Amino acid sequence: MDTEKIESLIYQLLEALGEDPNREGLQETPKRVAQMMEEVYEGIQYTNAEIAEMYGKTFAVDTNQMVVVKDITCFSHCEHHMALMYDMSISIGYIPKGRVIGLSKIPRIAEMCCKRLQLQEKIGEDIAEVISLATGSEDVIVHITSSHSCMSARGIKSTNSQTTTLATKGVFNEDNMIHRFMLMKQS
Repeated sequence: MDTEKIESLIYQLLEALGEDPNREGLQETPKRVAQMMEEVYEGIQYTNAEIAEMYGKTFAVDTNQMVVVKDITCFSHCEHHMALMYDMSISIGYIPKGRVIGLSKIPRIAEMCCKRLQLQEKIGEDIAEVISLATGSEDVIVHITSSHSCMSARGIKSTNSQTTTLATKGVFNEDNMIHRFMLMKQS
């Protein structure tokens, strides 16, 4: 990521907005914004396969129980307006195929997949792919609910609306498995 270029562009943006980038409150803003962007868009620099490798530590297990980690809190930015997707709650389930991933790795995968410019639908698909690559299981489901500032703060200004998406792979493409997952997610 070219943080020097980001700093320069933020300086120019402040000028274009009619602000004085040299006034006391804004003098360090271009640098701070560049540092923030480096952090919140970290996932851009990694492919799904690289994320799976980074967080793919697994352990042998003899079970076919569904594993569900729910209520993972994240945020992201949409690629259309660079607007914040917030109050995001992500639940991830998979059925092990001889190996389980460390539970703490699942929220890390979700967070890294969220650190990209994208659509909510793509976040779910990316998380499902990374979990599948990391665990070796094709049976993965990802449920996401979030608010979008492109709808709540501008345009329609629908402040209470939420968007829900459901990405499924393998056996989770069957209705009865989605129902089982939703029951586990609610408990």
